[in-house]
Amino acid sequence: MNRRTFIKTSCVGLAGLGVAPAMAADDPKPKRRFTLCLACGMIGVSADPRKLIGWASRHGFESIEPPMSFLAGLSDAGLEAYREEMKAANLAWGAAGLPVEFRGTDAAFDRSMKSLPDVARLLRRAGVTRSATWLSPGHKSLTYMANFRLHARRLREASRVLGDHGVRLGLEYVGPKTSWSAQRFPFIHTMAEMKDLIAEIGRDNVGLLLDSWHWYTAQETEADLRTLRAQDVVMCHLNDAPRNIPVTEQIDSRRELPCATGVIDVRTFLGALMRMGYDGPVACEPFNQELRTLPPDQALSAVAAAMKKAFAVAESQTGL
Repeated sequence: MNRRTFIKTSCVGLAGLGVAPAMAADDPKPKRRFTLCLACGMIGVSADPRKLIGWASRHGFESIEPPMSFLAGLSDAGLEAYREEMKAANLAWGAAGLPVEFRGTDAAFDRSMKSLPDVARLLRRAGVTRSATWLSPGHKSLTYMANFRLHARRLREASRVLGDHGVRLGLEYVGPKTSWSAQRFPFIHTMAEMKDLIAEIGRDNVGLLLDSWHWYTAQETEADLRTLRAQDVVMCHLNDAPRNIPVTEQIDSRRELPCATGVIDVRTFLGALMRMGYDGPVACEPFNQELRTLPPDQALSAVAAAMKKAFAVAESQTGL
């Protein structure tokens, strides 16, 4: 999750997400600064937090998703010892989830917000600086604008608490047409719309959780990625898509490991991250049933190999 040098622009804050200037012709080839992140839940592996560091080290991961319940139960000495183990294995933190019920009723939201300060203090104590969540791409009763205002208000409150403890918040849009068209009122499902929400929230610790799957299913391009700067991206997910399915018919829960089919252009996606200097976690979220049936070590090996192959594709290219 560590990253990059980038060309400064005159834009200030996320509200001014403009097109970043292209690198000069004589600029050196950009180096990878983002980390290969192990997020066990995303690949269907039930992780014992005490095994997590060993698993990550053995399979070549460079960061791990914070096991929040486990960390909350550690004493100061225990937490320091865990962080020392991570340091010895050259592991950084990935992003934590956002434990806030912002998609439901006001009562549920208010209840969950009461515990957020304690969670934020734990994140700061553990040295975790990133959190992330996803937005539902539709609603059965709220119109787009009503839903937009609700999300802006609630996520502004949550991001303020996180920001007070040095934690950034990444927001993920869900791109497949089969997802956003399933509800009566479609909601945010593109990068441009998410930028609008981030601008409305108006806090500098809020950015994107950028997913290659949603970038592809939203039918976005390299030009969209080039509008982003390093500070605009909090976390990334990397996946591939099944072959022989039109992009408008792709199903969110049916994905492939990176580079499995070549449907999603990982060179362009990761190349853009390298160019902008993104230094955060990149995790795999394939929702792949076959992967979930494998023993943990085999699943981790398959994910690590796929991710490393994708990284190598981006790193081997010239003229990024």
